[in-house]
Amino acid sequence: MNIQHFRLPSGARKEHASKRPWHIVKAKRPYAELRTASAFSFLDGASLPEDLIHTAAQKDIPAIALIDTNGVYGAPRFYGAAKKTGVRAIVGAEVVVDNEVPVKGLTLTRMDAARSNAREMRLTLLVESHDGYRNLCKLLTAGALDRPKGEARFTWDLIAQHAGGLHCITGGDEGPLAHALLKGGIAEAETALHRISGIFSGRAHIELQRHHRRDEEHRNIALVELARRFRLPLMATNGVRYARAEDKELHDVVTCIREGRNVDNAGRLLGVNRERHIKDASEMAALFADLPEALDGAWELANTLDFTLANLGYRFPDYPLPPGESANSFLRKIAWNGATMRFRPLTAKAQAQIEKELATIEKLDLAGYFLIVWDIVQFCQREKILVQGRGSAANSAVCYALGITAVDPVSMELLFERFLSEERGEWPDIDLDLPSGDQRERVIQHVYKTYGVHGSAMTANVITYRDRSAAREVGKALGFSLEQADKLSKTLGTWNFGEIRERVETMPKELEASGFDPTDLRVQHFMRLQMQIQNLPRHLGQHSGGMVMAKGRLDEVVPLEPAAMPGRVVIQWDKEDCADLGIIKVDLLGLGMLAAIEEMIPLIRTNEGIDVEPTRWACSRSRAARRWRRCRATRRRSSTTSSCRWPSSAPALSSAAW
Repeated sequence: MNIQHFRLPSGARKEHASKRPWHIVKAKRPYAELRTASAFSFLDGASLPEDLIHTAAQKDIPAIALIDTNGVYGAPRFYGAAKKTGVRAIVGAEVVVDNEVPVKGLTLTRMDAARSNAREMRLTLLVESHDGYRNLCKLLTAGALDRPKGEARFTWDLIAQHAGGLHCITGGDEGPLAHALLKGGIAEAETALHRISGIFSGRAHIELQRHHRRDEEHRNIALVELARRFRLPLMATNGVRYARAEDKELHDVVTCIREGRNVDNAGRLLGVNRERHIKDASEMAALFADLPEALDGAWELANTLDFTLANLGYRFPDYPLPPGESANSFLRKIAWNGATMRFRPLTAKAQAQIEKELATIEKLDLAGYFLIVWDIVQFCQREKILVQGRGSAANSAVCYALGITAVDPVSMELLFERFLSEERGEWPDIDLDLPSGDQRERVIQHVYKTYGVHGSAMTANVITYRDRSAAREVGKALGFSLEQADKLSKTLGTWNFGEIRERVETMPKELEASGFDPTDLRVQHFMRLQMQIQNLPRHLGQHSGGMVMAKGRLDEVVPLEPAAMPGRVVIQWDKEDCADLGIIKVDLLGLGMLAAIEEMIPLIRTNEGIDVEPTRWACSRSRAARRWRRCRATRRRSSTTSSCRWPSSAPALSSAAW
């Protein structure tokens, strides 16, 4: 590190060091950790958000901030775990600052992008208010949408446009001041600090970290001087990259995976010690005994950051209603109009069921959701695209009346509460089956066109390390050859798929049978670490069909980013995160069999002269099912041994045709 511009004389350094008490002292003040990176920094953190919260609760840390690179991917899980433990979860993100002109036509691999993100200068932002959260989401979206997947970058002008409601902390090795000091010493750091304090007026904080590194302590001396010169508050963090000290080895492994190295040749890419874990107030008080104002600064800042994910401000989009209609009145009108056509006859039992369901929908304020799904079905019918609702939506008489599903739930005596219930407190989930391929893509693009690029997106799918990928990547990171890593992957490829992470007792025998010595220290490290890395996020994909839409801008609720597939945009959360935070999704699922059926209908018409109407198949099968059920009931009452046969007149169809 170039420290010529701010190095103290050797005598002054010794005197400064002698005044630092290194023994553990009792903390007189609470401490808030405002820099933790989770595994959702994708190969730059080694702990899940839940593990970070659990460790913080064990160490009596009342507030903790999640700072992942270029996103808030882990924020919902972080917030959910914090609610259960009583820890206050603070939202933030690190953004990679764009200091270079991008090379057009150059596309990085996923590993190259992660490696570049880890080495580039990063600016840390913490959310103070709801306005700040909206600005952070829009900033993350703006920096990602114009670039290839995984290569989000943020110019200083872009950061300045979205700085409202955000606090900036200057960071550690990755921060702009550390980069400036390396590049040009104090003069360069002053220039960088002028820019930061100008953008974040009254909301800029000088961050100090202490990991028992000489170069870091020299930098801290310069940062303290800059803070006093610019009259900016100091704050202490531990730059957390893993929850516990013993997780350092896993962090070394993910670093090697990111950098394409192994532990034998990674060198200084790996941390010099295992200090970047969550520390309690006493440990931090001992580290900063000579600068207690830094601990006070972290606690005071934490108390000003009062935003949580409890109030995202999400609203489902409004359906464009005819003049004089409300969502409830219009849904009621089209439902009863459809019922007269779909229910033949419209019995008193069917009328009572429809009225009951409409009352429930109105009470839960879900009329707009049903209208949006109905509108998608109407588009499919206009464009001659086969579409059919599946799953628990088939239990709804209103869905049947709207043409969303094709099975009469009243005559089939299906339970509506399986689909929607006030007591369960869950959002309804209507899945629409569509022909896979171009037809489904037309429907997805219709949704994008209707609600805008900032108003709708696909839900994400978090790809995690499983047995095969975990064994291969950990094996390579520990220095096994490619052939050995492949053998390890094949040996353990069917093991322990799921959330269980404890050591499997028969693993040593399995590895020994494959030619590995289970008593070898490297093999023992492999057995432990390949279990530990399982279920950690590997990268972000897109859900097979889940789409979310919002009234106004969806990118004020959750950041958006480009998918690998052209023309697709995804949010940074998966379907479970959306459900936990009350964001409604609609599944547009592609079925190859439905595409085959759609292709066969015109062929049958041309070659056989038969006009096939798919909606009649379900009706025919419904009548057959009623006959089957009556036969079974009669058989039970009479205790006869005669068998009931499925009526030959009923066509045997897959669920896709229903």
